Amino acid sequence: MIKVGDKLPAGTLNEFIEVEGNGCSVGPNSFDIQKESAGKTVAIFGLPGAFTPTCSAKHVPGYVAKVDELKAAGVDEIWCVSVNDAFVMGAWGRDQHAGGKVRMMADGSADFAKATGLTLDLTAKGMGLRSARYSMLVKDGVVKSLNVEGPGKFEVSDADTMLAQAKALRA
Repeated sequence: MIKVGDKLPAGTLNEFIEVEGNGCSVGPNSFDIQKESAGKTVAIFGLPGAFTPTCSAKHVPGYVAKVDELKAAGVDEIWCVSVNDAFVMGAWGRDQHAGGKVRMMADGSADFAKATGLTLDLTAKGMGLRSARYSMLVKDGVVKSLNVEGPGKFEVSDADTMLAQAKALRA
């Protein structure tokens, strides 16, 4: 499993772009993880799936609500990563009013989840291999804090925990 001090793995994540611009076409666009995190402080949180109860009621809304505080604490971008396709992540982002606040990054084949070791096997529940619920603070591609939830828990990967860690990193 990835740990504090490790660099993010090489690979890509996909994001559904609503408006053409900045070299991005409308629809799914692939982004190089290492290039997108270079020179930035990024709060990344992973979760099992779009439109699932805890993810939709607590996890994403917490980050959307705290975006200004996180940015004031030195976070340049917030990424929500889930094992879903970019179309689903785009629709979920619209549903969650995440536009311009949280980048809804699709890990469609679970490559990022596997590369970080942050997987959750939900095959018995008909959902296949998913991302574990976690958050991490990444500075210039290097993990500075990592908070991995226990099975069925939502206690340490929330926006308040990330905010406290961002403030501590900046101090």
